[in-house]
Amino acid sequence: QRVDTALTVGSDRGWISREAARQRVRTTLTFFFKSPQGPEADATGYKGFYYRFLDMQTGRRTWNVELSSIDTALLLAGVLHVQQYFDQDNPAEAEIRALAEALYRRVDWRWMQVRPPKISHGWRPETGFLPYDWRGYSEAMILYLLALGSSTSPVSGAAWEAWTSTYAWETHYGHAFVVFPPLFGHQYTHTWIDFRGLQDAFMRDKGIDYFENSRRATLANQAYAIANPQGWQDYNENMWGLTASDIPMDYTARGAAPVLNDDGTVAPTAPGGSFAFTPHMSLAALRHMYDAYRTQLWGSYGFKDAFNPSANWFSSSYL
Repeated sequence: QRVDTALTVGSDRGWISREAARQRVRTTLTFFFKSPQGPEADATGYKGFYYRFLDMQTGRRTWNVELSSIDTALLLAGVLHVQQYFDQDNPAEAEIRALAEALYRRVDWRWMQVRPPKISHGWRPETGFLPYDWRGYSEAMILYLLALGSSTSPVSGAAWEAWTSTYAWETHYGHAFVVFPPLFGHQYTHTWIDFRGLQDAFMRDKGIDYFENSRRATLANQAYAIANPQGWQDYNENMWGLTASDIPMDYTARGAAPVLNDDGTVAPTAPGGSFAFTPHMSLAALRHMYDAYRTQLWGSYGFKDAFNPSANWFSSSYL
């Protein structure tokens, strides 16, 4: 879902030509627009939403996964990003903009409000809607923003009120913020939206915005590593970063602060994904990881997903 966004970064940096990026983006959007939409168990999507995982050969649902509201939202964020990026007056870029608009307009957000005003996690053709709804601060902020902004099936403001009603405002390591332990929850929506100066009622009451909230969460994450209450190997001011990632023998969400499932595993994507909030601190962490663990942590595609010095373990995956 974030591939198209990455292609525009590559184009700006000169790693790929604009023409090559444009061709890949147009192919991707064409697939999503033309792929099968329907209630059948082997479709690609339904009601404008898409399944969490698709078979790479057929483009259809695999592993009996759910029609995912959050993965659809992340996909659409990338779709709307390329709609704005490819703004030239030529047929190829005009087609990208039209496809992007059609994909966004097709989503039936209200259908996913099975327990209104909240939005459900998803739906399965075999069993119907999942028994969970998105509420409380997390990566799903982008989901509610896109649903509120829809021109074809907008949800009401009550959905945002329900979303924020279970926020937990806490202080950890000297920083007060709306908590979500893994850092990815403070990063994903910010990939596409600059929240500096934007406030809702909750943030106005606290005197900050969501950008500052994520900055504080990142600072608390580093402060936890410096304190290192569990005594993990190599935790320090340049060795921090708890989020969702591979861990030895599994994959799980971990976080600080508050602490959640810390087993000594650090993920480079945690400081990397917080670059907008803490550029100098994030760069120092990534440089330290590269210098100290390069031979085991760095590969053909950059950083491996995660590593655990205490267990002498390094992931083989790139995520």
